[in-house]
Amino acid sequence: MTAPADGKSPIEVLLVEDDPGDVLMTQEAFEEHKLRNRLTVVSDGDEALAYLRREGQFVDAVAPDLILLDLNLPRRDGREVLEEIKQDEQLCRIPVVVLTTSQADEDILRSYQLHANAYVNKPVDFERFISVIRQIDEFFVSVVKLPPRG
Repeated sequence: MTAPADGKSPIEVLLVEDDPGDVLMTQEAFEEHKLRNRLTVVSDGDEALAYLRREGQFVDAVAPDLILLDLNLPRRDGREVLEEIKQDEQLCRIPVVVLTTSQADEDILRSYQLHANAYVNKPVDFERFISVIRQIDEFFVSVVKLPPRG
């Protein structure tokens, strides 16, 4: 993801993803296209909430400007994480893009009911995956004005 056009520093992106292959593809997408944003990865729902609340090992975590959230996570699934984020006064302002393989109508509907900012299906093809990451970048970094960090 590129730096915002207004010259501000790169944004902080939190990727909540348990599949090592999808983590690797996202990291490669950032590297291959010289996306300057900082990508932090946590692998389950409990870690995501600890990171966002700066608890335990994440006490020095930087608040993300954008969250890329998988739905099918161990320990606490993405739906529960999304619900907690959007009910928390300190976290609810952070845009959340659900980035998942699920194409189930009930997952799409539930994600939007829980106030996801976008629902994106993860392509399995690397080039399409890169394209999706770039489109998320274009929209959330170049088009949308993000709220200030909390």
